[in-house]
Amino acid sequence: MKVINPRTGKADYEIDPLDADALAKLTARMREAQKGWAARPPKERGAILMKLGEAIGKHHAAIADALTNDTGRKAISQMETAGIPGSLARWAKAAPELIARHSVTGYQTVHPTITTNTRLMPYSLVGVISPWNFPLTLALIDAVPALMAGCAAIIKPSEVTPRFIRPLMAAVAEVPELTDVLSLVEGDGATGAALVPLMDYVAFTGSVATGHKVGEAAAKAFIPVSLELGGKDPMIILASANPEKAAETALRASIVNTGQACQSIERVFVAKEIVDPFMTALVEKAEKVELNYPDINHGHIGPFIFAKQAAIVQGQIDDAIAKGAEVHCGGKVENLGGGMYLRPTVISNVTRQMSVIAEETFGPVIPVRAFDSVEEALMMANDGIYGLSGAVIAGTLEEAEAVGIRLNVGGVSLNDGSLTSMVWETEKSSFGLSGMGASRMGDSGLMRFFRRQAIIKQAGAPAPIAAFAEGSKRS
Repeated sequence: MKVINPRTGKADYEIDPLDADALAKLTARMREAQKGWAARPPKERGAILMKLGEAIGKHHAAIADALTNDTGRKAISQMETAGIPGSLARWAKAAPELIARHSVTGYQTVHPTITTNTRLMPYSLVGVISPWNFPLTLALIDAVPALMAGCAAIIKPSEVTPRFIRPLMAAVAEVPELTDVLSLVEGDGATGAALVPLMDYVAFTGSVATGHKVGEAAAKAFIPVSLELGGKDPMIILASANPEKAAETALRASIVNTGQACQSIERVFVAKEIVDPFMTALVEKAEKVELNYPDINHGHIGPFIFAKQAAIVQGQIDDAIAKGAEVHCGGKVENLGGGMYLRPTVISNVTRQMSVIAEETFGPVIPVRAFDSVEEALMMANDGIYGLSGAVIAGTLEEAEAVGIRLNVGGVSLNDGSLTSMVWETEKSSFGLSGMGASRMGDSGLMRFFRRQAIIKQAGAPAPIAAFAEGSKRS
């Protein structure tokens, strides 16, 4: 299977998807190995994952280079790789205490002679199907806590960005305790579809359309699933906000990673009192943003990772123009050296009838609408099928929070934007079609991978059948 380089548009890499038989054999071996892995104490599992962090540090250059070729951007690839050891350390430290806290013993029930224990039993095999926008981070964000819980984990990354798999597995190979319980497999949608019925739990990150398919397949297999899907995140900027500072924040939160992030701000609603200075500042700042072409070491944003996405985004811009929108900067996807690039695109005079407002964009596009009242802003922000996250900017945090708590989204950034990409300690739900299942953030990120077994102890005499006879006295 050929893989396209996003900077050149050329196929310069190949992957070898596992067939169904090979996948079934691999998962059977992993299930067997999981028994020994789960038997290790949590602190021991944590120590082993710390060794993986050290191995990834040794292979940092190879992994980061592969991610750079996968995505066409360098700095974020370096950040992704550098951040993994910290994530491993976080779960290695937190998981033993969480597991101990939830493993309740000697709980006294309402029956004086009956007590209970709660055993945490990890799912045997967790399947992780990850996307192409942050290939390494989103491959491990579910797999690492699953391993800490005592599960075996198999990851199927996107076929669009698979180059990092081999250098990452080289790091895993240096930790022999993990080689039988952590696997990454190459493949496309067919591989993912074959994977689901072989799992005990599936964690998927990707589009709503594919999420529907994964959810249906998991339901058919009668297994639990966590779905982290798309977003159309709104930002509300109140009249008390500093328009220039708000413009800087809106720009960064909209275009980081070329806007290819679920938590990107994709709709901006600005109080009419400050919309003019806001727009002036936003366009001025957007026009100063540089592409990382031709030098990948220079510039702010890279190419579209997936060329198909560039066509989708251009279609949304063209649709908006045809329906009366005004493009203030950007607006045209450029083919530069075979890569597809789009400069930050600021659009006004947008309406809900335009796909750039109604549908996920996943590109560096900033549609701006003015509002007359907070109620109008909330109505527009809450109008849609998504509910991943959002943001409010105001003169004070208190004013921002009073509006933010009325957004129908799982995570709200106040006086900033897209903070859910930086803060992982707090649980949040995905509203609407942005997802379903337990949160991957906070304590839930670990605890979702356990089933609970109640051990119910009778210290007294069991009730005889006579206690249930007709006419018997009951207390």
